Amino acid sequence: MTANQANATEGTAGRATIDIVNVRLFDATPTQLFEAFSDPEQLAKWWGPAGFTNTIEEFDFRPGGAWRITMHAPNGGDFANESQIVEFVKPTRIVFDHLRPMHWYRMTMTYQAVGEQTELTWLMKLEASPESEKLREFIEQANEQNFDRLAAHVAGVIAQQ
Repeated sequence: MTANQANATEGTAGRATIDIVNVRLFDATPTQLFEAFSDPEQLAKWWGPAGFTNTIEEFDFRPGGAWRITMHAPNGGDFANESQIVEFVKPTRIVFDHLRPMHWYRMTMTYQAVGEQTELTWLMKLEASPESEKLREFIEQANEQNFDRLAAHVAGVIAQQ
């Protein structure tokens, strides 16, 4: 199941934002999905759009902790990103702010058990700007690719257990 929507709303700290929402059911528990993000070794394996690889320079998973990652594109481009963990409630919620180098956004990830599956919702509050409007469609698609990679990663982890 997938759902996307985008709206202009008033965001965190008075920022005008564009909300981008991606939702999918996964064949995994909330804890398995939570750990796929909170464990940097797992996170490096699936984060980003299709074809990307990652180098995690820092991952301090605590409120206020820094997350620095370089995403390596299939065409050889490198994209350094800096984020900060805002809060988390294991295994139901993770919130982080993407700070640099380009667009600011707050990502809230929620994990909700639905029978034998887990519904993962990503709510991205992207700072509103003309550039953000242009990025919206790309981000929606990139988030879906992220979900594809996460599903494959978690399936592999479960198969090894």
